[in-house]
Amino acid sequence: MAELEAEIGRLIREYQAKTGKSLTIGAVESATGGGIADRITNVVGSSDYFKGSVVAYSNEVKIALLGVKKATIENYGAVSEQTAREMAQGGRKLLDVDICVSDTGIAGPSGATPEKPLGLFYLGLAAEGESFSQKHTFPGNREGNKRDAVEAALNMLKQYLLRRIKARG
Repeated sequence: MAELEAEIGRLIREYQAKTGKSLTIGAVESATGGGIADRITNVVGSSDYFKGSVVAYSNEVKIALLGVKKATIENYGAVSEQTAREMAQGGRKLLDVDICVSDTGIAGPSGATPEKPLGLFYLGLAAEGESFSQKHTFPGNREGNKRDAVEAALNMLKQYLLRRIKARG
């Protein structure tokens, strides 16, 4: 099976062939530390659709740069579906892209609480007129959790592109 990042590029080109419109994507990452952008930019020609990324590791950067509401972090935490959604929405605006993916999570080995276990990640996606998040709990160590979160984020983007193409077909 093709790598997810190559499949994403193919789907974006398929969308453009069907609609005559190009799609641009970006990423705002926290716990994955740039892993999503790294995977996407491994594809030759990704500069046609990938505009950039922001690693917003601290809450201060999430608030100041991405526009995540301070109240969101205070009420729900940095690792929450609300924060993941607001990160994706803010990243979409900041990077001026059609679709933005985000992640926030607890990679480990520390930082977990009884309510928010090690390996908990929220992934977000924002596009015109919609935004959503997904919750995942990965069972690995720090490196494995980060790798699994990147894979899940790329898969979420792929599934979104498949739905978008189908809706246009």
